[in-house]
Amino acid sequence: MNLRLKVRSPPLSATSSPPSPSSLLLHHGKTTMPRMPRKSFLKLTITFACLLSLFALYSFLVYANPPNHTKSIKFNNLHDSSIFIEKKVKIYMYDLPRRFTYDVIDSYTAARGGEIVGDDAQKRYPGNQHSAEWYLFSDLNHPIEERVESAVTRVMDPEEADLFYVPFFSSLSLVVNPNRPTTVNSFPDGNTYSDEQTQEDLIDWLEDQVYWKRNKGWDHVFICQDPNALYKVIDTVKNGVLLVSDFGRLGRNQASLVKDVILPYSHRIKTYQGDIGIENRKALLFFMGNRYRKEGGKIRDLLFQVLENEPEVNIKHGAQSRESRRMASQGMHTSRFCLHPAGDTPSACRLFDAIVSLCVPVIVSDYIELPFEDVIDYRKIAVFVDSDTAVTPGNLIKLLRGVSSERILEFQKELKQVQRYFEYEDPNGTVKEIWRQVSLKLPFIKLMSNRDKRIVIRDSKEPDCSCLCSNQSGMHMIL
Repeated sequence: MNLRLKVRSPPLSATSSPPSPSSLLLHHGKTTMPRMPRKSFLKLTITFACLLSLFALYSFLVYANPPNHTKSIKFNNLHDSSIFIEKKVKIYMYDLPRRFTYDVIDSYTAARGGEIVGDDAQKRYPGNQHSAEWYLFSDLNHPIEERVESAVTRVMDPEEADLFYVPFFSSLSLVVNPNRPTTVNSFPDGNTYSDEQTQEDLIDWLEDQVYWKRNKGWDHVFICQDPNALYKVIDTVKNGVLLVSDFGRLGRNQASLVKDVILPYSHRIKTYQGDIGIENRKALLFFMGNRYRKEGGKIRDLLFQVLENEPEVNIKHGAQSRESRRMASQGMHTSRFCLHPAGDTPSACRLFDAIVSLCVPVIVSDYIELPFEDVIDYRKIAVFVDSDTAVTPGNLIKLLRGVSSERILEFQKELKQVQRYFEYEDPNGTVKEIWRQVSLKLPFIKLMSNRDKRIVIRDSKEPDCSCLCSNQSGMHMIL
């Protein structure tokens, strides 16, 4: 096909004059414009072709070699967060005074009449569901060669750091004194421990650090897994990356999924070692925990009322103890579904107990946030039921009885695949995934740090949430 470029005359403007009669030609009795000379047309065609060729070459080069502004990440599948990192995120862990780390363990031990271990290398974190702060601290203290697959690498020079980790044992500090809300406990040596004072002392120490002041705390990472941890100073550290279990006690201008990381609680019962199957799971539904809770946890009493007399349902009131953990372990390992209602806050450790037990979680918590949702599709491992549906007599049991054996096996198979994400002691487990999640916050941290350096302070009573997202969203029944 012979393609010819059509050239049109520009429209007449108000200031232009019409063509003179001498410039017009007659063609078969009609008036026409003169034809463009062949050489000019050929020259224009060649020029246009050259431009197209250059554009095509540029597009190919850009596509073949895209600019790389960040680390390269590859996910093999939804359950595999293995990453290839060209440049790891560099993290500097503050060498905090002992009173914020090892002395917290000693104070906890002394408050219970225990024997304090003198050698820090021999100290052990008191076992509880908020032990993530110990695992992260220990991980960064491991030799570099033992952390080769981590998304972050520890640097000893703060000038090299992208992020700064503050390893205060905030959750343990909160419970040093056995009887809360008392915040001061007297020890045999006459000393006292105050969590509130310890929090304030931490801020005093941080405010003397040049790196804290440099970016208004945006590049600092704090762990506050207990919902009440750091409550006294949360507004001071809210710019930082907060490692939390949920947003139940945090305001919308304090925390969000954009800047913070949701952590799983440490599971308190033993991991189920058997294979998938329902032959040995005779009970339909299991729950053991405190029946009476505050705030969102009030739904527990309503669930007890509609479930406690149902056949094949094992629902018990019980506080935490060694015996209750033994009973919970047996109950979860022999049940097909495990109930996870909200507690005082949307999340609780029983969810993660259920996951490692291959007991399909039934989540009745409308405002729950879940860890690692970019690699875990919780619809494949759990049943979600909104609160109104769950407390209507007969609804929940009818729903669960309608789940086929084949579907339960599919749930269990998926649970088996994601178990490692909830094992803090697995080298390829929770700690590794937490650091990956933290590393992904770096672009946002740089954005907010640069933004803060140029932005004009607004005269407004409303908090500036323009770069944060709300964490408050409802839930519908999902099976």
